[in-house]
Amino acid sequence: MTTSARLHSYLSRLGRETDMFLATVASLSSDEMAAPSLCDGWSRAHVIAHVATNGRALVQVIDWAATGEERRLYASPEARAEAISALAASPREDLLAELRASAGHFAEQALRLAAPLAAPEISLNGSPLPATSIVALRIAEVVVHHQDLDTAWTIEEADPDSLLDALEAAVRSLRAKDAPGMTLVTEERDQWIIGSGTLRVESDREGLLQWLARGDATHVEAEGPVPALPRW
Repeated sequence: MTTSARLHSYLSRLGRETDMFLATVASLSSDEMAAPSLCDGWSRAHVIAHVATNGRALVQVIDWAATGEERRLYASPEARAEAISALAASPREDLLAELRASAGHFAEQALRLAAPLAAPEISLNGSPLPATSIVALRIAEVVVHHQDLDTAWTIEEADPDSLLDALEAAVRSLRAKDAPGMTLVTEERDQWIIGSGTLRVESDREGLLQWLARGDATHVEAEGPVPALPRW
């Protein structure tokens, strides 16, 4: 598959996942947005604000790939937290408007990845990332945080390939954080080895993602005690 065709496929799936996320958010009242999410310490509004700011931030690394000039997602962890908190505290309609605008801006800027890139590989949180995987990373953010809103939408509604994108992102994060040695296997015959690969852990894609992303081991089976994982 050519780079252009692959990008079109990614953007098509991103559009699907984003439309579902936007529909869920639009259905929430101000009081419902203020309710707790599945992310520790965050309300639903914080999760929504994070997805919005993430869309803007990932455009920075698209710039890096396109120009070769290094960019960072955020100026600092403190700046990231402040931006999320400020947006989460804004009126419901303003939060919705920024979520829609950032999603549209990311999708538009991602088209630049079809051109020859000055930096085919970038670094994200200390780990190398092919520039062609930036859209897949955005898909992962939308899918995982849609589940975090804890609404009637469930992760089973995500496209199977979007779940795979999210699992790849989770595994990349765990490898960067020196997670325990594991071999992860899904019913769909995906496999990832982390570190020594000592502990075999099995589930379907949905169950494995819920464990890797949020520590819910309800649907995983392991050959030994399931370890605590670094937070994603």
